[in-house]
Amino acid sequence: MEPRIELFWPTDADDRLRAEIHRVFHDVARLGGAIGYLSPPSKPATDAWLEDSLAAIRVGDAALVIALVDGVVAATGLWRRRPEPVFAHSADVEKVMAHPTSRGLGLGRLLMTALIDSARQAGIETLALGVRGNNHGAIELYEEFGFTVWGRLPNVIEVDNERFDDIRMALTLGHGPDVVLRGSTPGGPGSSPRRPLSR
Repeated sequence: MEPRIELFWPTDADDRLRAEIHRVFHDVARLGGAIGYLSPPSKPATDAWLEDSLAAIRVGDAALVIALVDGVVAATGLWRRRPEPVFAHSADVEKVMAHPTSRGLGLGRLLMTALIDSARQAGIETLALGVRGNNHGAIELYEEFGFTVWGRLPNVIEVDNERFDDIRMALTLGHGPDVVLRGSTPGGPGSSPRRPLSR
């Protein structure tokens, strides 16, 4: 019998949701998953992350999608708007993971599709994320959705005595008709001329 998979977008959390999210985070980290923890996080740590995320969600600065498999939390993903005013139309994707017992069900693709659609509806123009350089499966998944590598910090992610690249990826979701895309061309606020060549 095929498992029943549903997506859930919480704006608050009860004790059961907190416990099930902690289970996912803890078990993924226990197996070495690259989710931002050097060791399995405590429940107070995951509760704090969840509370912070829900506070951002309630003011429209984030969205958390949860995949339920047969009614139990099996995977998570979040986009969070960057806090600086000049980056208000960009967001970071974080904590995309599936519980080890739920891998192979296509939850990563399901979550990423939902997150991208949600961010676009919220007016986000650019989604960015960081991924550990050895996490080739995740990199390939993000590339399938159109994310491209824009930067690489070599050997800066520390796991005991090992060092890994921090791969930075981004996806442009689109801009409004009145947006002027200047890129790195001269002009506009904060522009400065090149220095003259010294002789």
